[in-house]
Amino acid sequence: MSKDDQHGGTRRHRPALIVLVAVAAVVCLGMAWWQWDRFESSSGTGQNLGYALQWPMFAIAFIYAYRRFVVMESDPEDTVRKQNRHGDVTEIPEHLLPQRATATASAMPSLESDDPEEARLASYNEALKELAAEDAAASSTTPGAKTTPRSTR
Repeated sequence: MSKDDQHGGTRRHRPALIVLVAVAAVVCLGMAWWQWDRFESSSGTGQNLGYALQWPMFAIAFIYAYRRFVVMESDPEDTVRKQNRHGDVTEIPEHLLPQRATATASAMPSLESDDPEEARLASYNEALKELAAEDAAASSTTPGAKTTPRSTR
C-alpha cells in the first residue's frame, strides 16, 4: 500500500508546473553561465562573479519550493502535525493585538451640546436613525416589496 493510498489521496501529475520549474532552473543556470563569461571577460568584475554564484542557488530554490509544495499538498495534516510538534504558533494570541476602540454614548454628539456643529450632527444622526427604522418597518410588513432610497439633502 502506497503512502497516497494510506491517506486517501491520489498522486497528481502537474506537467505544466514541472515544465515551469524546469524552465526556471534552466534559465537560472543559463544566467549563471552568462555571468561567469562576463566575469572572465576583460570588463568583468567581482559583481559578475557574485551573480555567477548566486544564480545556481535560485535554480535550487525553484526545485526545492516545487518539491515542498508537492509534499505539503499531498499530506496537509501531516504538515500541520509536524509544525505543532515543533511548537510553531498556529494562531494569534488574543492579548497580542490591541483592542479596537468602541464608540461610547459620551463620545457621541448630543442634541443638547453647546457647540452648534455637534448639535447639527446629532440631529442629522437622529434623522438617519428614524429613516432606518421606518425602512426596516416597511420592509418587514411587506415582504418582497422594493424600497426606494430617500434623498438626504
